[in-house]
Amino acid sequence: MDRALVIGGGGWGTALALVLNERGVHVRLAMHDEAYAKEVASTRRNPRYLPGVELPDRVVVTGAVGAEPGEGVVFSVVPSQYLRATLERWKPSLDTQRRVFVTATKGIEQESLERPTEIMRAVLGDVPVVVLSGPSHAEEVARRMPTTVVAASVDRGVGLRIQDLLNTERFRVYTNSDPLGVELGGALKNVISIAGGIVDGLGFGDNTKAALLTRGVVEMARLGVALGAQRETMFGLAGIGDLITSCISPHGRNRAVGIRVGRGERVADIVASMKQVAEGVRTAAAVHALAARGKVEMPICEQVYAVLHQDKDPSRAVRDLMSRQLKDEQEW
Repeated sequence: MDRALVIGGGGWGTALALVLNERGVHVRLAMHDEAYAKEVASTRRNPRYLPGVELPDRVVVTGAVGAEPGEGVVFSVVPSQYLRATLERWKPSLDTQRRVFVTATKGIEQESLERPTEIMRAVLGDVPVVVLSGPSHAEEVARRMPTTVVAASVDRGVGLRIQDLLNTERFRVYTNSDPLGVELGGALKNVISIAGGIVDGLGFGDNTKAALLTRGVVEMARLGVALGAQRETMFGLAGIGDLITSCISPHGRNRAVGIRVGRGERVADIVASMKQVAEGVRTAAAVHALAARGKVEMPICEQVYAVLHQDKDPSRAVRDLMSRQLKDEQEW
C-alpha cells in the first residue's frame, strides 16, 4: 500500500493527500475540474479549497479519470450527492479485486437515502470498504495540528491496514468495528451543526449550545440504533467528537450555513454563494425521511429540516423546541 489515489480535491481530500505523503506514500490527488487541477499542479497550492497550504512535489495533482496500476488504496472524498456519478466515471479503471476503498464522505444521498458505503458497493460491487471519520477539519490537519480519527471496518485486518497507513505523530487513527455507526455519525452531525450555527446566528449563548450538543447526540444515537448501529459509537470520536468540532469551529461549513440562516439569509442564496458543499443541507432532508420511515423522534433535526426546506422562521423553531412536552432526560 505504498501508492494511493485520492478522488476529490477539496480541502479534506487535499489534507489526506498531505498525511499520506508524510507517511511516504506515493499519492495522486484527482480533481473533477481539469483546468483547476492543472493550476494546482503548477502552483502547488489549492487556494479555492485549502488556502495557505503548499503541496509537496511528491503529491501528483491530476484531473484524469482513471486509476493507475499499483494504487492499492483508493480514498473517496466526494460530496455524497455527486458520489454515485463520480464512481460510475471511475469504475472502468478500478480493479476492485486488488484495492481497498476508504470513504471519507460525510453525508447521505437525498434521493436514495443511501450512505456512501452503500453507494460505493452498488456501483463497484462487494469491495472492501473502510469508513474514515472524526473531528478533522482539513485546515488543521494540513497544518499538522494534533488530530484523532476513526477507521471503521467489519474486517479488522483491513481496518488495521488503513490505521497503519495513515497514523503519524500528529494524526492518530483508532480502529472501530462499527462502520455503520461511524458513517452515520459523520452524516448526522452535519445536521446538528447547522442548528449550532443557527444558535450563533440568533445571538444565543453557551447554555443554548451545550443543550444543543447534549440533546443532539441523543438524537444521533436514536437514529443510529434504529438503523443497526452501536449506541456507543455516537459517544465516540465519530459522534460527539465530530459534533463538538463542527458546532464550535470557525472552519465548519455547516455551522457557517446555520449562522447565516439565523441572521435571516435565504438558504438558496447561501448555498449558491459557497465554494464548497455543506453536506448538512441535503442530509437534513434525508434524515427527515429516515426518521419518518423508522418512526424515530428527532425534534432538533426536524426543526432544522423545517427551517432549511420549509422556510420556517429560525426563532419560531427554537420556541417550538423549548415548548415541547416535558419528559425525563433518560427517556429514550
